[in-house]
Amino acid sequence: MNVRKETGIRRCGMFVLCGLVLHFYLSQLAACPFCPGPSTTLSEQLSQADVALLGQWSSAVAGTFEKTGQTSFQISEVLHQPLKSNLKAGEQITLSRHYDGKPGELFLLTGSRGISLHWNEPVAVTIASIEYLKRAPSQEGETSHRLRYFLKHLEHPDQIIANDAFAEFANAPFEAVTPLAEELPREKLRSWLENENTPVPRLGLYGLLLGLCGQESDIQFMEAKIRVQAREIRMGIGGLMSGYLLLTGSAGLDKIDETKFKDKTAAFSETFAGMQALSFMWTFGADQIEKRRLNQSMRLLLERPELADLVIANLARWEDWTVMDRLAELYAAEDYDVRSIKKAIIRYFLRASLVPPTNASGTDLETSRKAKAFLELLRLTDPKTVQSAERFFHPRR
Repeated sequence: MNVRKETGIRRCGMFVLCGLVLHFYLSQLAACPFCPGPSTTLSEQLSQADVALLGQWSSAVAGTFEKTGQTSFQISEVLHQPLKSNLKAGEQITLSRHYDGKPGELFLLTGSRGISLHWNEPVAVTIASIEYLKRAPSQEGETSHRLRYFLKHLEHPDQIIANDAFAEFANAPFEAVTPLAEELPREKLRSWLENENTPVPRLGLYGLLLGLCGQESDIQFMEAKIRVQAREIRMGIGGLMSGYLLLTGSAGLDKIDETKFKDKTAAFSETFAGMQALSFMWTFGADQIEKRRLNQSMRLLLERPELADLVIANLARWEDWTVMDRLAELYAAEDYDVRSIKKAIIRYFLRASLVPPTNASGTDLETSRKAKAFLELLRLTDPKTVQSAERFFHPRR
């Protein structure tokens, strides 16, 4: 296989991976964008269930091709049930599926009423986690108020509690987290970030929270972590970068520009994490960094072909029309001769062509005219790609 073809395959693979990650990231922006995908918390499972029990594992029979497995539990406590139900502690219930367990092991059993009672997947629990669940604020309560309870249980020794408290924060909108800034345990957050035993999926959230409550003395610590010349993917580093930018503003962004954007030796994953931080700050950090300054950093990433399609999409969303001439050049550039990049450029110009001439900037009429002219040229020289890009183009209204 020749070098150019091999490089192209590798680059296309990165485009696909990056696109999937960005799609996931954008879809989760209402929640923590640096955490694993939202999971159903214990409180949510309890509130959504028509029937909720605590049961001790009794026995199980493995299934066969002819017969489904079964698992029996002894009810130890009825948490809630409909009025017409008559489940009682001490009774046995049998689920039509095989679940591993040990005699006496405690499970949370939840079910929903339909034509018949449908049991959900049993969740292994501990006595401590059930007490934690019983004391948790109602799902109907104000989110910031609820988070104050879960804040006390982050990194709890009981992993069921620690995982659930983290999930409550990971699922919460950032606007509900910011009111807790003065209550966040700054020293604990820093120690969790330093501790190599802290579960990796939690690092992004803790980095972001440290940015909300951090002090001048934390900046050097965060900078040192960001500056690491990592070659492997570092989960959560985008959250740490975002927290760092919340603390440092434009001065911190200058340093990320130098170490992650301008430095061509920076790993793809590190640069992508920096781009995530830019998008986060665009949405939530306007008070710390002006949007035109964020645009300036995003434009630097046009020099990274492996990120170009995502960068161009961001610049279009941010209505940065200053790179029109540059994108027209890149359309014909060899390193950018990838279908996803070409379609991103076309969609950029499609959006620019719709800029109303009445905006106050005074250059909008010229923006629209230049965009339409370039699109007409592409319709003559590359009609198939234009048609493909237009097929899924949905301009904002």
